[in-house]
Amino acid sequence: MSSSNVSDIIRERHVCAVMPTYNNVATVLHVIRQVLQQVPAVIVVDDGSTDGTAHAITQAALRGVTLVSYAPNRGKGHALVTGFRHAMQMGYDYAVTIDSDGQHYAADIPLLLQPLADPAADALVVGERDMNQPNMPQGNSFANRFSNFWFTLQTGVRLRDTQTGFRVYPLRRLRWLGLTTSRYEAELQMLVFAAWHGTPIVPVGVRVYYPPRGERVTHFRPVADFARISLLNVALCFGAVVYGWPCRLWRKIRLKA
Repeated sequence: MSSSNVSDIIRERHVCAVMPTYNNVATVLHVIRQVLQQVPAVIVVDDGSTDGTAHAITQAALRGVTLVSYAPNRGKGHALVTGFRHAMQMGYDYAVTIDSDGQHYAADIPLLLQPLADPAADALVVGERDMNQPNMPQGNSFANRFSNFWFTLQTGVRLRDTQTGFRVYPLRRLRWLGLTTSRYEAELQMLVFAAWHGTPIVPVGVRVYYPPRGERVTHFRPVADFARISLLNVALCFGAVVYGWPCRLWRKIRLKA
């Protein structure tokens, strides 16, 4: 896709970027600068960082950056919801989400925006990573397969990467933000709610970088966060029976009528 076409999509679709960050002072400014080469406005949500992240962003005074900062740390889900609400207040219709640790390639943002070139498109676009590449943490691969299985069971939709944080959200279709949980499991929950409400979910292949083990910075808590994801899946399975599956059936009936 040409740069002019991407610019047209960003302008016509009112696209910004939302970047949650927590104690990523070593990488956050580099990622912000890379994102600004693709999208003219970035809302950075500093989720209670204690390493000077907010100060570094303020000192950089980068044009197009809106910093939202609070304490204490409340979790990635809370940061995303905060960023989405600010984006909607600022008049944006779509938000590209990208992590601040340098894992994603901001140069792939045009790939995520490509489905929005269709004027009728109103999709949630999911950046699909290659989960078999070198340096991929084994825990990540297992957690993703686990998440994919439950997502398909709960929605009837098959995805190969339900845990990616590199996405494009149609903000006006996020009618369930008040029910979103506060931590890592929120991104799975958002996908499930989107599928239940009939939002098209479009996967797009993207690159991902995982540094060697000794250089990785992660805030994922294997025991606590995996337990939260498991509990969420129990709740979502119940929700699928009483709400999600009936909604899906009703949409099929309406389409055939």
